[in-house]
Amino acid sequence: MVELSALDMSTVFHALGDATRRRMLYDLSGGSRTVGRLAEPFTISLAAASKHIKTLENAGLIRREVQGRTHVCHLETAPREQAHGWLVFYRQFWTERLDALHDLLADDTHSKVEADIREK
Repeated sequence: MVELSALDMSTVFHALGDATRRRMLYDLSGGSRTVGRLAEPFTISLAAASKHIKTLENAGLIRREVQGRTHVCHLETAPREQAHGWLVFYRQFWTERLDALHDLLADDTHSKVEADIREK
């Protein structure tokens, strides 16, 4: 699997940061769509939809194929898989650290309670 650079990953997360673009990706998960069909569910102009599509394309999340005057968009999964892997890694990273902090605080609280009992 090809590793995405930090710049590429930033571009992917920027593209995924917009609800319209996430919905377009969801729609593409059902198969290829024309630009017009991707724009249909939204109350935006075709030009605005094209800008969203261009952002997805620049992030490598979709591939656009020109068939005559029709532009067909296809989902590209590799960048999403890389982003998912990054999120899974850091979820595990922070879960482990927060669990360790929890254990440390629990041990410290337990020690203080024992000390209070001994003093009484």
